[in-house]
Amino acid sequence: MAAATSDRPYHIIIFGATGFTGQFVVEEVARCAAETPGDSSLKWAVAGRSRQRLEAVLEKAAGRLSMPELRTDTEIIVADVSIEESLAIMCQQGVVILNCVGPYRFYGEPVVKACIENGAHYVDICGEPQFLERMQLEYHTNALDRGVYVIGSCGFDSIPADLGILYTQRQFKGTLTAVESFLKISSGPEGSSGHDATWQSAVYGFADSGSLRQLRKKFDNYCLEIEQYAIPFMGSDPSVVKRTQRFLYEEEHQSPVQYSAYVGVGGLFSIAKFFCGGLLFWVMVKFSLGRKLLTMFPSFFSFGLFSKAGPTMKQIEDTCFSLTFFGEGYSEGTDPSQGPPNAKICTQVVGAEPGYVATVSAMVQAAVTMLNELHSLPRRGGVYTPGAAFYKTSLIDRLQNRSIKFSVRNYQ
Repeated sequence: MAAATSDRPYHIIIFGATGFTGQFVVEEVARCAAETPGDSSLKWAVAGRSRQRLEAVLEKAAGRLSMPELRTDTEIIVADVSIEESLAIMCQQGVVILNCVGPYRFYGEPVVKACIENGAHYVDICGEPQFLERMQLEYHTNALDRGVYVIGSCGFDSIPADLGILYTQRQFKGTLTAVESFLKISSGPEGSSGHDATWQSAVYGFADSGSLRQLRKKFDNYCLEIEQYAIPFMGSDPSVVKRTQRFLYEEEHQSPVQYSAYVGVGGLFSIAKFFCGGLLFWVMVKFSLGRKLLTMFPSFFSFGLFSKAGPTMKQIEDTCFSLTFFGEGYSEGTDPSQGPPNAKICTQVVGAEPGYVATVSAMVQAAVTMLNELHSLPRRGGVYTPGAAFYKTSLIDRLQNRSIKFSVRNYQ
């Protein structure tokens, strides 16, 4: 594990620990730290704007985990995203910063900048393509020069998809050329729900989709798109996977995979609700009043899928996901120029509730992998997708031991 020293006393600092997701990250880091006692233990701290609220988070975690020592043994760092000096002081104390403060389009860049300038590696759970791609475009060279890794989308967006594609490529004996993924989220009798912060990210992301198109023109042309013929998944997965495949093509000379992502929307009533709600959402995000209404009343406009209170513990416990990949390509020894693909594979990534269990596990294990396998990450720094960053690490194996499982379902 990368050393925690007098200059950097903490392996991990959780920034935004008082947020809805941040509180779950605190509990997961505490569990990981308890698994490595003694001199090699994981040293960590929490950070945020309010010391009082951070103390309350630690109090709650201590009770839920039956770890009373969290109340007194966990360091608190007061840092505000709007105060540059406080971010610098925080980043100077940690090896890896877990940034849980969103929406990232509003609050992410100062943290990325502070990490690079102060030599701390950065991990987030962003699902906002514009932010992710802009950070790569504007900060990759600086991060590379400083020897700092900036790795975004290390939650449900987009580790299951990005690493799921890598897993599928490794299991396929030959050249995998195209993959489609289908997401299914199952919930109990109380249904599933997301927190208001995720809803806000979606509102402002769709509102600024034009800027994303302009941003992508600044990247070199590199087509990895295929025709879509079903309801697409509107998250960051396609963007992240495309950037990973581009990296592997350029750095590892690996044949890129064409990728499309879809999500199940249920029966006829759900489909009608999806299209009507989607149309209303699309119109409203174009106007400031519409965006204000959407963010003020998330539960109403999302048909109860998002709320300011977030999901209940019962909803979290009863929810799980499956992400199924259908791939095709050419078996070993087959010349792709001689005909259509002749081999198929089906793999699957399954896990517990995606937003606050799988996301948290993925984020924390990404950080632990950085601490233990920094030598296996590409180059000596830079801004990367999860797949590009962890391509040569044991992250998939680590996730297998947590709440995210990878498996081959069929191969022919």
